[in-house]
Formats: sequence, C-alpha cells, structure tokens
Amino acid sequence: MKTVLITGCSSGFGLEIARHFLERGWHVVATMRNPGASVLPASERLRVLALDVTDDASIRAALDAAGPIDALVNNAGIGVLYPLEGIPVATARSVFETNALGTIAMTQAVLPAFRARGGGVIVNVTSAVTLKSLPLLSVYTASKAAVNGFTESLALELEPLGIRLRLVLPGRSPETQFGATARARMGGAMPDAYAPLLDAVVANVRGPGPVTHAQDVAQAVWRAVTDPATPMRIPAGLDAEELAAA
Repeated sequence: MKTVLITGCSSGFGLEIARHFLERGWHVVATMRNPGASVLPASERLRVLALDVTDDASIRAALDAAGPIDALVNNAGIGVLYPLEGIPVATARSVFETNALGTIAMTQAVLPAFRARGGGVIVNVTSAVTLKSLPLLSVYTASKAAVNGFTESLALELEPLGIRLRLVLPGRSPETQFGATARARMGGAMPDAYAPLLDAVVANVRGPGPVTHAQDVAQAVWRAVTDPATPMRIPAGLDAEELAAA
C-alpha cells in the first residue's frame, strides 16, 4: 500500500486531493498548520499532522511522524492580489517563504529517503497565472513561476535517480480560500490611480466563465503521481486547459 504526504489540506485543493487518494486506497498523510481544523473523514489509512512549511523543525517533525512515503504533493500556498506599491516587502517575503521556499524545503527534506530507495514522486501545485500574466498578482505569480523553474530544473537532476517531478497548474476556483487570503493581505497604501484596475480584476476573478474545481486539481495530481507518461506541466480545470492550449 502506497503513501502520499500532502501539504495544505485544511481546505480547498489540498482537502480534495487527500480525499481523492483515500478513496483510491492510498495511505494519506494530510498536513496543515492546525490539525484540529481538519474536516477529513476518519480512516485507518489517514493521519493528520501539523506542518508549517516555513519552519524547518516543523518539517522534520512531520516527516519523522509520517514515516516512509512514496509521493509528496506540495500544495500549501498563500496569495496576494494588490498593486505592488501597496504590498509591504514583508508580505512579499512571506508569500515567497510559503509558496517557493516552503516547496523547496519540503522537497529537499524528502530527497535522501527517495534517493536511498531509488524512487519517489514529487508534485508541485502552482498556478495557471504563470501561463498568462494578470495585473495585481505580480508577487504571487513570481512565487509560483519560481516553483515552475525550480521543478523543471530539479526534474533533470533527479531523473537519473528514479525520482519523478511534475507540475499541476490550476486556474481560478470558487472552492478555495485564495480570494479571502489574498484580500486579507491587502491594506497597504494604494494610490487612487489603481482603484479602477483593482475593481475590474476582482470583478473578473468573481465573474462568469470557465473555472477550476477542486476535483479537477485532485484528478490532475492523481495522474501526475500514478502515471509516469503525464507531461511535466498539467493544467487543471477548463480555464487552465484553455490557457495552456492558447
């Protein structure tokens, strides 16, 4: 029986990915900052562990508790949607620490065990905004684009060792807390000149059109983990697929 460790499972994509693997008979290690907030169904194949991907001690403790794993899904992430002039550098740093450096730290932490056994799969969940740039997402897009470059380079490094890496790129989704967390990081000084653009972008994010559902992402991650023939970049959701095709 194989085991997958997934980060960021308290809600949204991570929650659905964990459910998807459980339903297909895998052992699942679902991690989140606050395990008490878990809404995952009880299962003898499920362990819910505390994990802060920005804290080295937390990473070590979670991996020690998890034991051997066959796949790592780096899904934990935070967003920010705001004009750059109004984003404090400390906020930008926190976005990179979670989205990019957290992914790097988790990946580095599992490599010795994967190398020793001669195999393993790492799937990094980024974003379709790296396929088409959008305004007011410069910091978030940069953090996810960094993970894309990291993953594609590291894949070449680890392929001779039997370790496979893939990227899953979701589009906009009504089923995640991205909007809430992104808006929570607003509040810095914003010149009035940006107000019309901010209103237009927020309306577009909430507007009609194709979207990505959490199940789309779970299915894409499942394919990335279980099917070696999947391409490096896997768009998840109709909107992401349209962007990739364009």
